[in-house]
Amino acid sequence: MATERSPELEQLIAGYRRFREHGWTPRLERWQQLKDGQEPQVMIIACSDSRVDPAQIFDTDPGEMFVVRNVAAMVPPFETNPGHHGVSAALEFAVQVLKVKEIVVMGHGMCGGCKAALTQSLKGAEPGEGGFVADWIGLLDEAREPVVHEHGTEGRTAERAMEQAAVKVSLQNLRTFPCVRSKERSGELKLRGAFFAISDGVLHVLDEASGAFEPVA
Repeated sequence: MATERSPELEQLIAGYRRFREHGWTPRLERWQQLKDGQEPQVMIIACSDSRVDPAQIFDTDPGEMFVVRNVAAMVPPFETNPGHHGVSAALEFAVQVLKVKEIVVMGHGMCGGCKAALTQSLKGAEPGEGGFVADWIGLLDEAREPVVHEHGTEGRTAERAMEQAAVKVSLQNLRTFPCVRSKERSGELKLRGAFFAISDGVLHVLDEASGAFEPVA
């Protein structure tokens, strides 16, 4: 008996069929190259938000970017305590095995994780009921204080300030990893901050010297 397909699964399968027709078959040579391995030059750390797919935003081909996505595009600091360190493992693989030359942390507008960090709406929630998210975005607690002091906890100005502060926190945490720090110092690796504004589709790149996110012309 055939498994009944939901409308959601049917939509995915329709997309797969379009991919086979337009993305796979016309580009078999590219896929043949990739079957033996990957050599991406860039790692992207982005949010899991369904509206900010890095492959779409940067219009890349398969094999060009090594992508990690999580709530609010966060990188935790280097830690050696027991546990499952998913982002740290991906970072280690990208830097030490794939030897990427650039890491881009890309935050975005209307980020639910950053908004929750700002309002602390999930604070005290139990794991499975918001507690995992609350614990994760607790990485932003220190950065939250100056944002709240200047902008409060509501409105797009405050939210954008929190979203951009989160990018800076992740860059700061990246530099706590010895392998990242040493490769950046030697010039083998560059770190970048970026911000994609969903409202107008404009990408901004962080100037770390000034702390400002500048729109890409």
